[in-house]
Amino acid sequence: MKKVYKVTNSITHFFAFLSGLILFLVSPHFMLNHRKKWAPFMHWDYAHRGLYDNLWGTPENSLPAFKAAVEKGYGIELDVHLTADNELVVHHDDSLYRMCHVERDIKDMTLKEVRQYKLLNTEEKIPTLQEVLDLVDGKVPLLVELKTESHTCDRLCRIFSKTMLNYSGLYIVESFNPLALHWYKKHNPKVLRGQLSCNFFKEKPHCDLVLFMITVLGSNFLARPDFISYKYTDYKNPIVRLNCRLLQARLALWTINTMDAYEAVRDNADMIIFEGIEP
Repeated sequence: MKKVYKVTNSITHFFAFLSGLILFLVSPHFMLNHRKKWAPFMHWDYAHRGLYDNLWGTPENSLPAFKAAVEKGYGIELDVHLTADNELVVHHDDSLYRMCHVERDIKDMTLKEVRQYKLLNTEEKIPTLQEVLDLVDGKVPLLVELKTESHTCDRLCRIFSKTMLNYSGLYIVESFNPLALHWYKKHNPKVLRGQLSCNFFKEKPHCDLVLFMITVLGSNFLARPDFISYKYTDYKNPIVRLNCRLLQARLALWTINTMDAYEAVRDNADMIIFEGIEP
């Protein structure tokens, strides 16, 4: 009986340790003034890359797309990259190929080089972050995705944070890269930060350990995010539910592109990121 008791006790201790480890890895940031800090951002619908239409002359992440979102009263989701000469520009892809038909990466180009290309055969150019901030001027909240590789993470975050000191409007940040969120946790914790994720097993069947950790929010121990920004088709992941229901992280869902999907998920999210529709 003693041996059985010892084995049972060891198993119980092991599972207790394992449960504690999982909670340590995936737990978000706990805020004492949670509701007050979140109130200005909650229950907004955020236009993904602005209120754009790539087929009809209003390119994504362009000034007209952001202007249209402001006029319709939508929050704005946008993407920020750092150029080779340390300027911040608003563009989604690392490369200009899809939007400008040029096989060059933003990180290897100066701002002057980036600005010589036009978006999807329109007269619009890739805007600087400052141009977007001047246009929005605090009229709607911003959800800013920091697009950064690990070796440029510190530089992008420092320059972005300094730029935003002069902006009086509301903004929060998110990133797939937990190192960017860790930077904000350490250097600018007052800014709400979100871990972007999805089921990378579906996106990339041979995903590596890093993508596995991001999928299961195992990188939260680095970032301690205030919210989880998860692909809406994957958000029923048990770890997402653990974060958002038990551990009180806020939930943003992306990218809702039909009204049926919008109606199905809107009561389950604090923020909805949409495109191709007008909720």
